[in-house]
Parts: sequence; C-alpha cells; structure tokens
Amino acid sequence: MSTTAPPQYDSFGALRSFVRQRDMRERCDICRTGLPPGHQHLVEPSARRLICACDACAVLFASQAETKYRRVPSRILALRDFQLSDAQWDELTIPIGMAFFLKSSLEQKVLACYPSPAGATESLPPPAAWDEIVQANPVLRDMDTDVEALLANRLNHTREGGGGEYYLVPIDKCYELVGLIRMHWRGLSGGAEVWKEIRSFFDLLKSRAVWESANA
Repeated sequence: MSTTAPPQYDSFGALRSFVRQRDMRERCDICRTGLPPGHQHLVEPSARRLICACDACAVLFASQAETKYRRVPSRILALRDFQLSDAQWDELTIPIGMAFFLKSSLEQKVLACYPSPAGATESLPPPAAWDEIVQANPVLRDMDTDVEALLANRLNHTREGGGGEYYLVPIDKCYELVGLIRMHWRGLSGGAEVWKEIRSFFDLLKSRAVWESANA
C-alpha cells in the first residue's frame, strides 16, 4: 500500500507553509502577538530601549508610573510662538539645524540627540542654556520624562533664512525620523531624496498636531 499523502493534503501543507512565510508582521515584545502598522510603543528607561507593544500590553503601563516599562503617549503638539534665538541655539552646541531633547530618568539630565547618517548622536546641553529655554517656553515643564521630547527643526531657518518649527512629540517619532534619515541618506550631503523625506515627515507631523502656545 502506498504511503504517499493524498494530493489535497500536500496542497494544504504547502498553503500553511506559504502563510507562515508570509506572516512577517512585527510582534509585541511582551506577548508576541502580531502587530498592525501604527502600533504602540513602550520605553524601558533602565536600558534606554524602545519596544513594540500591542494595545492589551501597552495599557498595563502608564507614562508616568515607576515600572519597568513606560507607555509612549500619542499627543503631538505644534508649539506656537516658541522662543529660541540663534545665540541660544549655539549655546546648545548642536552642529546641525535639527535635534530632539528629552529628560532622561537614567542620567537625571536633559539629553540632546541629533540625527546623522549613522543614527542618533547624543550630547549634553549646558544645564543653564536648557533652563533658559524652559523659562522662555513654560510648556516644556510638562514634557514627560523618557517618553516625550522637544523636536526642533531649524533646517529651514539655517538653510533658507526662514523660521524654525518646534514640536512636543512622542519619543518614538524622534527615532522614526532618525531611521528615515539613515535609510535615505546618500553621499556627503544626503542627496535630494533624504531632504524630500524629511520634509514629508514634518508635513505629516504638522497635519496630525494640535497647536498650543509654548508660553502657556
């Protein structure tokens, strides 16, 4: 008697194998559930690590709780009337016209990070310089530690003589921007594609943002 499986069973086996190979979705780093695009993130402050999470796992963690993970919030604020002079920017010692600033519970300091073709480069802005900016823009006092950041885009200001744009954003948006630049950067100047992608990123950010005064 032949032991060969009937053709229809072989077909179903091939189909199952195909489905397994095609299931390339990101997965929750806690429960391993498949994740859709636009899923939530958690921050592990002790490791300075961003992890993916499903809604069921993310809801277990508050952004301000003293837990292993902290939930990244979703609010995006476009800051109107933000006060930052050229002299103040120079005091922050950021070599390019774009950076994000976050309060780190691990270092107990404000960190400045600016994107580069190799990823995010960190620096420590002088505390007095940062305190002066916060004093001029009180909205920054409400920036959640580890999970939110001030994102400053002064590329238009420095490259074309126009004004800058400033946002209070979830920290995962900052790392999304860093990844975008790493992916599209070409040559010494970046190439036309990366600047187009950066502009598209900020256009989309602005479309999703709620406008709020930086001096409120």
